Amino acid sequence: MEQLIQTVTVYAIPVLLAITLHEAAHGYVARMLGDQTAHLAGRITLNPLKHIDPVGTIAVPLLILIAAKALGSPGLLFGWAKPVPVSFQNLRRPKRDMIWVAAAGPGSNLLMAILWAMFLSAQQFLGAQEQFFQAVAVAGIQVNLVLMALNLLPVPPLDGGRIVTGLLPDALAWRFARIEPYGLIILIALLASGMLQFFIQPFFAIGAAIVSLFT
Repeated sequence: MEQLIQTVTVYAIPVLLAITLHEAAHGYVARMLGDQTAHLAGRITLNPLKHIDPVGTIAVPLLILIAAKALGSPGLLFGWAKPVPVSFQNLRRPKRDMIWVAAAGPGSNLLMAILWAMFLSAQQFLGAQEQFFQAVAVAGIQVNLVLMALNLLPVPPLDGGRIVTGLLPDALAWRFARIEPYGLIILIALLASGMLQFFIQPFFAIGAAIVSLFT
């Protein structure tokens, strides 16, 4: 139990920052491109309480951590926040702008992973001996790279699915978007089968290679 509490303590700040900035980035870019929905809903904010989903942000990741500790495996931290509302029809060029709104989330996670890596490097350069902050920095890198990779999966309503929808011709985009109601079921099936990590690994590896340039 003590080890679990320590793990939760280390991951709490990186997870909250990761989901908060991820969702705020969607709303911020949407506002830049003409849609005020997230702004009017008060979702372009760094207040994590505005973005937390009790099940997806707290319960599911906590259960995964508990299960991973019980089974003695690292596990794959998995969860979600409340989606930022975006009215794509309000965007100046809906199909094109949807790509940028979707990409803003994973892009913010990559940026945060880089900043955590720079924070870790600064600690090592200064010879800091505080292991807690080093562990938080490492967790920050991992959490953001996983969240980036997970959201880049081409499965609607994930950001990768939105990006693919925006890139496809209209007829194909409409058919592809019809997968969205089953997106969460697909993700849970991949997680339960152990295949989710296989599919996100290429995105994770690319992100890790980029982050390594800043360490």
